[in-house]
Amino acid sequence: MFGTLRTLINGANARTEERVRDIYSIELIEQKIREATTSLKAAKVSLAGLIQRKRSEERQAEALQTRIADLVIRTKEAVAQGEETLAMEAANAIATMENEFIVREETIRRLESRVLRLEGSVETAHRRLTDLKQGAIAAKSVRREQALQTRLGHTGGLSTGAMDEAEELISQVMNRDDPFEKSEILREIDAGLNHETVADRMAAKGLGASTKTTAADVLARFK
Repeated sequence: MFGTLRTLINGANARTEERVRDIYSIELIEQKIREATTSLKAAKVSLAGLIQRKRSEERQAEALQTRIADLVIRTKEAVAQGEETLAMEAANAIATMENEFIVREETIRRLESRVLRLEGSVETAHRRLTDLKQGAIAAKSVRREQALQTRLGHTGGLSTGAMDEAEELISQVMNRDDPFEKSEILREIDAGLNHETVADRMAAKGLGASTKTTAADVLARFK
């Protein structure tokens, strides 16, 4: 019993939700587009941040390369001049910077991979959002046309209900019984019941005198 009621209630709620979604479909579409636009903006901001970090790492890596190249030249000169202490100190600095350069190169590669993935996602989202906006314009046009047809009817003049009612009234008038014809039929029925037509039918057969004046009777008067 309760399971059946729960099923009926769930079905009624689902139908109500469908009607509400249909009525407010344009508003829902616009809201979803706003949400998608906000998400796309956030993704663009994230992408800009990743690109900025990648460029920063690249600049620092280039600076390290420049410093390493300079120290390599100086270290060679120190070794050539017998400055072993300075040469060793420079060698330690070069080793440290080379290790840092390796780390920065790995960071740059990871950032490049993340930038490429996010760029693809942003590009796809941008295309879909453009399609959604165009679809929303089409949906609004269809909804306006549907509203206009509801108000004016498909012929553009009268509403469908008014046209149906007018057609029904015309049919009633055209099919209404002719009151004059009906009275004549009633008179004929009454005459038959009173046997008033028997003499007329017999006279038409030449049995006895005519019960009605004919055109031949009128002409005979002038002869």
